[in-house]
Amino acid sequence: MNNRVVITGLGVVSPNGTGIQEFYSAIRNGKSGVQSDEALKALNFQCQVSAKPEYDNAKLKEILPAGLYIKLENEAMKYACLAGHEAWLDSGLPFTPKDEDPDWDTGIVFGVGALAMDEFIGGKFEILQSGNPRKIGSRVVEQTMNSGAVTYLNKMIGFGNIATANSSACATGSEAVIMGYERIKTGKAKRMLCGSTESQGVFIWSGFEALRIICSDSNEHPEKASRPLSANPGGFVPGTGSGALVLESLESAIERGAKIYGEIVAGDLVNGGQRNGGSITANSPAATRRVMHSTMAEAGITGEDVDLICGHLTSTIGDVREIEAWSESLNKAGKHFPRINTLKSMIGHCLGGSGSIEMVAATLQLYHQFAHPNINIDNLHPEITEKIDPECINYTELDMPINYLMKASLGFGDVNSCIVLKKWDANE
Repeated sequence: MNNRVVITGLGVVSPNGTGIQEFYSAIRNGKSGVQSDEALKALNFQCQVSAKPEYDNAKLKEILPAGLYIKLENEAMKYACLAGHEAWLDSGLPFTPKDEDPDWDTGIVFGVGALAMDEFIGGKFEILQSGNPRKIGSRVVEQTMNSGAVTYLNKMIGFGNIATANSSACATGSEAVIMGYERIKTGKAKRMLCGSTESQGVFIWSGFEALRIICSDSNEHPEKASRPLSANPGGFVPGTGSGALVLESLESAIERGAKIYGEIVAGDLVNGGQRNGGSITANSPAATRRVMHSTMAEAGITGEDVDLICGHLTSTIGDVREIEAWSESLNKAGKHFPRINTLKSMIGHCLGGSGSIEMVAATLQLYHQFAHPNINIDNLHPEITEKIDPECINYTELDMPINYLMKASLGFGDVNSCIVLKKWDANE
């Protein structure tokens, strides 16, 4: 089968806005979600800024069954529940009653980077080491297993199809969307809730601090810390959050009169094998180009058709390599290069949650026909301007026609992903 796949629901918990309306306003206006972090300062981190969402606990209590809400301490799971629930409501799809069979045609893929590294687990170590293992609580298992968020969302909504959690570092969110897209495309499901989540905390971020790849030069001006594409990127800002998308077969969406945000026309994953310039921490240029080529080939488009690129672009030296890959893959350079932006300038790098949050942003840009601004670029990196014209990078919001949009997410382990979105046209 070769079903067409569309996006019919969105949900988000982001450092610069929780909920679609707040998030949409934030990305249009270039609002930063990066702030000073006293916990990092107290622990003598060189990086003392981070990007964390704010959310309403009352809302969480409202949407979760009482048995799930009590003693839910894992922030990543809270984010996922809020984002997934919002996306499902936004789609207009029903919640399966508890006394009925689950929806056999609907499934969930909701990934995570490092769920068991949440801050809440730190408090359990002292209890365990004191010789009281049974006092750590019976809820620890469900809040540390990678499928914890999937389990809670499934309890809330009632999926009968595949229910799984993927984990591919910073490509996790995009990979989840691709997995859901492929399942619907091949007829194994009609609808999928896809997304990813990541929590905050010193246990997760300390490793990146040790690698010296997170920003340490903007502690006094946190809103300026994330600077993708810049001559002095400074390293990425650690962030956290969750994004969720409801994917649906076009036939199902039309049958129930759903709002359609856009169509997914291609998605692919390529691993570079950590060869030829690729490593655990760096993506192989050949693999990055390969996934961009294969995704365009599946979509049946060329670089001429691409109107907007939503890059991975992390505020590291990897930005230069990514721009080179885009330019070579699309066979576009200088003024002929498409418009390009990166959400990380506003929300830092949300690791396992980044791909899904950025997919929500990409979908909103496609649906509302605009490109959000890139912020904090004082001077473009000279090696980037050798490849593309500075005019291709907008510093303020820009209303523009977008027919095809490409989104890339790259991850540790040389994981490379790419998705092509197309504007929905009911007449096609």
